[in-house]
Amino acid sequence: MSGRTGEIHRVTKETDVAVLLNLDGVGQADIHTGIGFYDHMLHHVAHHGLFDLSINATGDLHIDEHHTVEDVAISLGQAIDQALGNRAGIARMADAFVTMDESLAQVIVDLSGRPYCVFTAEFTQDHIGALSSSLIAHVFESISVHARMNLHARVLYGRDDHHKAEALFKALGRALSAATTLDPRRAGIPSTKGVI
Repeated sequence: MSGRTGEIHRVTKETDVAVLLNLDGVGQADIHTGIGFYDHMLHHVAHHGLFDLSINATGDLHIDEHHTVEDVAISLGQAIDQALGNRAGIARMADAFVTMDESLAQVIVDLSGRPYCVFTAEFTQDHIGALSSSLIAHVFESISVHARMNLHARVLYGRDDHHKAEALFKALGRALSAATTLDPRRAGIPSTKGVI
């Protein structure tokens, strides 16, 4: 693996999560959270972001999926932050529009060090597979906070909840890929402040 990697092992009384991320990968993913649809969505982030991503999580799924979903998102955000280091040389800001059949989503990121999330999407079903649709916003918020990035995500339109969610996660991968790209013209920190 290259130098831009993050490795997080988060253990609580509710979950045990291990994340290994390589920002300069080829899109290989090995993801096991016990929640099939969540695995599917995170696989899209890796594949379309060209990140190598390994996630192994066990949690109190006999209660519900909330703790596992949240702790995986926290750990992934922390792995992104760790892999970015001081963020020197990165493009920093990027956006992506992604369509999935009748649905269209947009994700905009700024790896500014200042976490903030705006999430605008409506789902008609309580669950998509075994994932509560209300947790999708929480995933984006948790990644934003722990990756220390400004993240705006929205579904512009769509009918099928699966398609809307898939477009969002694909767009997250694409936007993160572009924002984390090293710009050969930029030698230092991508901020007029000189620090992030």
